[in-house]
Amino acid sequence: MKILVTGGLGFIGSHVVVRLQEEGFDVVIIDNLSNSDIKVLDGIVAITGITPAFEQLDLREKSAVSNFFNTYDDIGGVIHFAASKAVGESVENPLLYYENNIGTLVYLLQELQKKEQASFIFSSSCTVYGQADQMPITEMAAIKKAESPYGNTKQIGEEIIQDTCRVSPNINATALRYFNPIGAHQSALIGELPIGVPQNLVPYITQTATGQREQLSVFGDNYPTPDGTAIRDYIHVVDLAQAHVTALKKLLKNEQATNFDFYNVGTGKGSSVLEVITAFETVTGKKLNYKIVDKREGDVTQAFADTTKANNVLGWKAEHTLEQALLSAWNWEQKQ
Repeated sequence: MKILVTGGLGFIGSHVVVRLQEEGFDVVIIDNLSNSDIKVLDGIVAITGITPAFEQLDLREKSAVSNFFNTYDDIGGVIHFAASKAVGESVENPLLYYENNIGTLVYLLQELQKKEQASFIFSSSCTVYGQADQMPITEMAAIKKAESPYGNTKQIGEEIIQDTCRVSPNINATALRYFNPIGAHQSALIGELPIGVPQNLVPYITQTATGQREQLSVFGDNYPTPDGTAIRDYIHVVDLAQAHVTALKKLLKNEQATNFDFYNVGTGKGSSVLEVITAFETVTGKKLNYKIVDKREGDVTQAFADTTKANNVLGWKAEHTLEQALLSAWNWEQKQ
């Protein structure tokens, strides 16, 4: 059996490919290289000693998706990362996000419906909760109206999978709702590789520390939090990768209670922007040039996970600290 990883040369996808190959899975990667680099494949090979099959393919082309599954007819599991992911861009270009994030999901599920048995893991997000009423956020929290087209594609994506599983008992699916992935592989051979100006906090921090960026902007210091800055749950990408492998094994063994379920994937601990900056300065010895600027539209005050369900039902728990994740991100950045 082969496992397909779409977007497998991206930040999270590449780390998942590494863990899958380390666990003995035969991996096929699909990536259109629109937001990734073919050099990431070299990093995967250097870490694992294994060259995964790779197809440069745009999942928006339905015939190409169908041809792929005809060629690789022994695909038994799919981990689906391929999607556009910038909140701001989604506000400016919503149709791009609906086409890329929804259309591709539909085409993949249509192919899996044809199979005798298939396992599917969806890259979801804590954005489905919006600004939750209570912290930490459990899976029982209300799904609120999305703050952006990006967030909406994650909500709609989960609904599509749930509806598909209801009429397709041959598909077992899991949605993993990530909080804020950061860090890099301990080898510093793969990591977060933003194209252009980083949209996320940690790569902006590391690029500011190297001098690539003149100054780090902290968006708002008047939130109702202890230090006034927004709070997020930052999870090491290596822990996040392990969550995918754990979830896949559970699906393949048919151990999930229903054929669709979802889990929060985070550390269970919230850290403010200023706490992240301080932790980075402490572990690296680098002082950051930053300034407080206005809040960004759509940013929630705080979001951190209740991970009880992932810990007890999925059998997974985050193992790395914020400091370990930040140091790995710095080691990766220096190597660039």
